[in-house]
Amino acid sequence: MFAGLLTNIIPAVAIDAALHATEIYPPMGQPMSYALFVLAFSYRLVLAVAGGYFTARLAPDNPTKHALVLGGIGVLLSSAGAIAMWDAGPAWYPLSLIVIAVPCSLLGARLHGRS
Repeated sequence: MFAGLLTNIIPAVAIDAALHATEIYPPMGQPMSYALFVLAFSYRLVLAVAGGYFTARLAPDNPTKHALVLGGIGVLLSSAGAIAMWDAGPAWYPLSLIVIAVPCSLLGARLHGRS
């Protein structure tokens, strides 16, 4: 599960940093447009599926259960982020990250099961 978590977090932070450095995202602390939140959501969605995939791939047994636990961790971390950053953007963004955590992890596990 730790590898799946890192598969999600490290690339997200790196992509965020690159988008800030290239000035696609505004400087830290400045408001972002709706379209930029859609962009951030889109790569976080893909990374959440990848995290579930790698968690299932590396699980010693019961890969779906491991992916489900990863999704639960994602719900907790996304909830903490939503509370901390509630006024930083549109409400749909942090709420959607909470909602997608479990389904995306399970989709990643299912994709692993097909390979």
